[in-house]
Amino acid sequence: MTAVLKVTVAHRNYLIALLLPLLLLPLLLVIPTKEARCGYVIILMALFWCMEVLPLAVTALFPVLLFPLMNIMDSTTVCREYLKDTNMLFIGGLMVAIAVEHWNLHKRIALRVLLITGVRPALLIMGFMSVTAFLSMWISNTATTAMMIPIAQAVLQQLHKSEQETSSAGQVAENVNQAFELQEGPDKSDTSQETRKQDNGHVLTVEKEEKREDEQQLQEKKHLTLCKGMSLSVCYAASIGGIATLTGTTPNLVMKGQMDQLFPKNNNVVNFASWFMFAFPTMLLLLVLSWVWLQIMFLGFDFRKNFGCGINAAAKVKQQMAYKIIVDEHKKLGSMKFSEIAVTVLFLLLVVLWFTRDPGFMPGWATNSFNKNGQSYVTDATVVIFISLLMFLIPSEMPMYLCRNRPQQAQLQVVPALLDWKTVTEKMPWNIVILLGGGFALAKGSEESGLSSWLGGELAPLENLSPPAIVLLVCLLVATFTECTSNVATTTLFLPVLASMAQAICLNPLYVMLPCTLSASLAFMLPVATPPNAIAFSYGQLKVIDMAKAGSVLNLVGVLTIMLAIHTWGFPLFNLNHFPVWANSSSPASCN
Repeated sequence: MTAVLKVTVAHRNYLIALLLPLLLLPLLLVIPTKEARCGYVIILMALFWCMEVLPLAVTALFPVLLFPLMNIMDSTTVCREYLKDTNMLFIGGLMVAIAVEHWNLHKRIALRVLLITGVRPALLIMGFMSVTAFLSMWISNTATTAMMIPIAQAVLQQLHKSEQETSSAGQVAENVNQAFELQEGPDKSDTSQETRKQDNGHVLTVEKEEKREDEQQLQEKKHLTLCKGMSLSVCYAASIGGIATLTGTTPNLVMKGQMDQLFPKNNNVVNFASWFMFAFPTMLLLLVLSWVWLQIMFLGFDFRKNFGCGINAAAKVKQQMAYKIIVDEHKKLGSMKFSEIAVTVLFLLLVVLWFTRDPGFMPGWATNSFNKNGQSYVTDATVVIFISLLMFLIPSEMPMYLCRNRPQQAQLQVVPALLDWKTVTEKMPWNIVILLGGGFALAKGSEESGLSSWLGGELAPLENLSPPAIVLLVCLLVATFTECTSNVATTTLFLPVLASMAQAICLNPLYVMLPCTLSASLAFMLPVATPPNAIAFSYGQLKVIDMAKAGSVLNLVGVLTIMLAIHTWGFPLFNLNHFPVWANSSSPASCN
């Protein structure tokens, strides 16, 4: 029996892949409608994603096979969904991020900020969190965490090593003083007094030894606690920082793509600038609150001590030694090379072009020049692909013939560009591109089959609840669901349903879609919830209960922060108090 169980567990993915489609077949037989066929595909993909029966990207290819076979959509229409404008925005953004990583610009930024913040416990955590959050706004959350955690561990190890050396030096001094005092005893030859003194000395030595062991255990415990707090601060900051920009994390791009898919006449209401103005303050507030919470949980309530006020000389010495590590690491990078300067200039140019393309509150450079009949010909994807192409054209070094101090007989060499295709193919997560496409195909299939409209009608009774209550329920549901499955899969499954529900009850679709998208990034409780959590957990200092305790409170804080954001600056930014014309035009109901 045990052998059979072992074989079953070992081959569970094969069994699930075979049995799940068969178990769901009654849905097609009992309800022989187009909506039911689309629902069959969505449920099957959701279960495959949750159970990770196949790689996520492979499961995302199901619509290419099943939608044509079930007469939901033709193959050409389905395949067209896999490389939309949003996918090109994602690819271009990752190319820029790969260039930043390739030339170590992200490490220079990280070390520079840490030199400013210093190594006092509270400020050290704040420094690592701020750097991680900033970097994850532009490059992969996983890559940011993988880079920052080793740096954090090195700094903490040096802090711990300095503390141990300080304690050892103090113990040696005490032993020397004690031996000197014993030798300086009176010259009387009273045996009983000498024996008593030796006994007292032995007792004192034992007590000091026990005290030293207790101090060492306390130091180890403090070090472990600080390591836990630092690891969690880095992985949480990576997830939080990603919500600030449209390209920061994949769910944001899913939301952008779903908006353009479901509401093609939305007047580009969600672009890089509008998203940043809404999500960046939300990110900052959540980052500060998470820093305060992690400080309370892992450093205690003594904020004066956490900020390094009133510490003794020994503590200052160990902090100086840890700070020296950061200084040495920064010195190893040397002065900025031509390649780093070029990538920095192109990166800043990209941000400026994104912000000024069509900011909404004022005419942008593309508002009138590249517009026809109210349709913008230039999008954020156009801008990022332009910058990416420049990175393949601009050399990574100053050409020798432009240098003043070039050798007279220097050999002519072709300077490589800032970016090459080999580097891109090695670091580009093509699986996410396919996963994004699968999500867009699902959304299109739900629309074509009428499933979205049907689900929206079924959820119409929610109009009896107040809109804030609906948003709160949605945020809590998505934040819970994303702990167990991919945040991309979560947004892919929820957003079309929520958009239809909003139409059915005459709510602005953005009022529920924005909180849903941000809540999908609140995966703080489990190591498997998101790659940054897994990287932090892999260092072996954290237990699942540590992450669950810290993450459960942070999930709730995140939901409340999103609720605050959507009901304050979110309303005027996206005009959420009105049901928009672009949503009403595709709505089965009439909303005024």
